[in-house]
Amino acid sequence: KSLIALAVLAASGAAMAQSSVTLFGVVDAGVGRVSAGGTSVTGVTNSGLASSRLGFRGEEDLGGGLKAGFWLEGGMSNDEGTGKGGGAAGPGFEFKRRSTISLMGGFGEVRLGRELTVGYVNSTAADVFGDVGVGASIGKNLFVSSAAGAVNAIDTRKSNMITYLTPANLGGFYGQLQYSFGEAASNASYDKANDYLGARVGYRNGPLEAAVGFAQGRGASAAQDVDQFNVFASYDLGVAKAFIGFNQEKNKAAVEVKYQSYLLGLTAPVGPGTVRVSYNDVDLKNSGNDAQKFAIGYVYDLSKRTAIYGTYAHVKNKGAAAFGAAPGGLTFTTPAGQNVNGYEFGVRHSF
Repeated sequence: KSLIALAVLAASGAAMAQSSVTLFGVVDAGVGRVSAGGTSVTGVTNSGLASSRLGFRGEEDLGGGLKAGFWLEGGMSNDEGTGKGGGAAGPGFEFKRRSTISLMGGFGEVRLGRELTVGYVNSTAADVFGDVGVGASIGKNLFVSSAAGAVNAIDTRKSNMITYLTPANLGGFYGQLQYSFGEAASNASYDKANDYLGARVGYRNGPLEAAVGFAQGRGASAAQDVDQFNVFASYDLGVAKAFIGFNQEKNKAAVEVKYQSYLLGLTAPVGPGTVRVSYNDVDLKNSGNDAQKFAIGYVYDLSKRTAIYGTYAHVKNKGAAAFGAAPGGLTFTTPAGQNVNGYEFGVRHSF
């Protein structure tokens, strides 16, 4: 009994010291299909409206306006019951979507750990489909494969990251600065391999928001380094909200490879839900390997936490381009130069 009492006291003491701890998550599944070049795949999908995830976050008030916080979040492939997603290959569960500890105060916030890169955040800010499902933007993170001339130079997330965020009381202005350590040895052939530096500055006031982002991702060698620049803006007209984005990525090889992407989006409340429409154009300079993507969908809100949705997308690939429109959870390789069609219908619940 004494041991049990001590355990209860220890647990209650930890709970009292912590100002708040929240368990949260999203479970999203549906049915979808993707087809191109006479081949198709149909099946149960996941993360069509929002990425399925499970996480824990909390804050402790340290007094004097200072707070400590943590955020541990991992992705899920609930169609298979594995921990695949958010950078994790599965099947086990990992906190690879975000795993940070932070200090917050009048100075802003300083975080340490793994999280989204600012270059990715600003390149997808105009994506009305939230970069998930068949409607997701194709014009971001273009230098993540050797086929594009660099390896992992521009990532969605980075580990070993230091992030600074400005305070919220700057009259609508906000900013974010990041540096990720590649942790290469000083005597390595390229001691800056996998380093990342990014910054984002924006303004938000009433119906208007706009931001500009810069990033430099280091590859396995100097020839694989990539520079990224993007801008984003949105304006809420009441009857509809318009989005526009531009993203450019270029490497530093002897023969420069440069992508430019334009993204237009629109959301409009219709009945108890929202219509979403987007158009994405990707241009690989000095080549014919370009692509355009059109997507349209509707989200019907059953409650504040539960919604059903449907999305259709079409990709027109040119030359050797092989951009896709596959629903999450389906494995499909787009044949080079082939047009792609994808659709999905699903349900999302958040908690």
